[in-house]
Amino acid sequence: MLFNSFHFAVYFAVVTALYFALGQRWRWSMLLVASCYFYMVFRPVYILILAFTILVDYVAGLRIEAAEGIARKRWLVASIIANVAVLAVFKYWNFLNNSLTEFLGLGQLANPIPGLDLLLPIGLSFHTFQSLSYTIEVYRGRQAAERNPGVFALYVMFYPQLVAGPIERPQNLLHQFREFHAFDYVRIVSGLQLMTWGLVKKVVVADRLSPFVAAVYADPHGFPGISYLVATFFFAFQIYCDFSGYSDVALGTAQVMGFTLMRNFERPYFSQSIAEFWKRWHISLSTWFRDYLYISLGGNRVSPSRVKVNLMLTFLVSGLWHGANWTYVIWGGLNGFYLVVEQLLGRGRERVEAVGVRGAARALAAVAVTFTLTCIAWVFFRATSVGDAVHILRHAADGLTTLPHDLLDRGFVKRFVFLRQDKLEFAMAFAAIAGVVLVDYLERGSGLRERIRARPAWVRWPVYIGAVGAILYFGAFNSAQDFIYFQF
Repeated sequence: MLFNSFHFAVYFAVVTALYFALGQRWRWSMLLVASCYFYMVFRPVYILILAFTILVDYVAGLRIEAAEGIARKRWLVASIIANVAVLAVFKYWNFLNNSLTEFLGLGQLANPIPGLDLLLPIGLSFHTFQSLSYTIEVYRGRQAAERNPGVFALYVMFYPQLVAGPIERPQNLLHQFREFHAFDYVRIVSGLQLMTWGLVKKVVVADRLSPFVAAVYADPHGFPGISYLVATFFFAFQIYCDFSGYSDVALGTAQVMGFTLMRNFERPYFSQSIAEFWKRWHISLSTWFRDYLYISLGGNRVSPSRVKVNLMLTFLVSGLWHGANWTYVIWGGLNGFYLVVEQLLGRGRERVEAVGVRGAARALAAVAVTFTLTCIAWVFFRATSVGDAVHILRHAADGLTTLPHDLLDRGFVKRFVFLRQDKLEFAMAFAAIAGVVLVDYLERGSGLRERIRARPAWVRWPVYIGAVGAILYFGAFNSAQDFIYFQF
């Protein structure tokens, strides 16, 4: 079920009304049934995969807590193997098998292993990682094993964040299913505000940018350099507004019912370094890899050279988590490389500050450099093949050198600078991006929603009506599509 659908609007209203109408003892079971329905709308049979994951990790959690010594580790390993096996079959089997076929083909050998014709279960990586965090935390002694299988199933399947996060930890979410959440007008209004803003980012910004990006990346050899620059710039904001829009709706939906979920984005394009960017982008996944992979590899408690190896390994795995394609692996490796270089150049930045390049000028330059590096990496994330990504990057640089001449050619501007799209739509796309940047800027310090809520009604309501009107009037419903991160 899509958050940007009429189906969800009705579903949300019914589930929320039932939640507050029911007594506390029935709420979690109603939410579990509702979450099952939410997931089964996509493809009913795949709920069996969720059931398998839930059963394995529920039993593993109980056995880990009850066992001692090496037996505890064996149950944890069993949980990890079972979860990774599901990912391997449904998400990575054909990728690895095709890679093996290409490798054997170099020696003119045939690959006898057949491919699998399987549809990737929606949000598989998200709920797998959430379930794994539970068994790991029980093993580390930071979470008691959940005795109620229904409550544990709800922890894995809680519908607001079931298919695209945020990836929660058991310490934050499990206990909330047993707490009584009263009807609170202020909290509900705040949650609805967040949901509305998330929908604005999705249907007014991300879905409006989508046709421009798709036109270029679907035909990378049919456009000149300037088109690659514009399309990649648009994609940076498309994926940000698409994914953070989903997260905002998820957090707002949970907040209406009284649940608090982890914030997943914190104005990432205002980051002044790649390290800072990864503290602000997809925070729940970044911290998952930090806590469960990077630190397990030794983190920064090892030699400087080993720290850099740990960073690269963590980001390579993160890239593979995002998708079964070498483009994602390169994207992850490129971000890891950026972080390694940042560590090596740390003292160089201090020298720059020492000679007087500081303050607003330094901050603006750092933001621009970080955004540019991020966009370069986004090319690999969006391109369908490594060859297409290399072609786009190679010719994008040419677009900068020929830009002054190209802008004097009206035909060129219409066909390529506007990416073969209507110029009014093009202008609206830029206006939408500017609006998102402005709101993110205003979010610094105290929250913008809190400041709006503190204003008189004659100020608040025009803002609310304007946001809803923007969704209804400017929303790109004709090109509405799944959230990008559903595929992961």
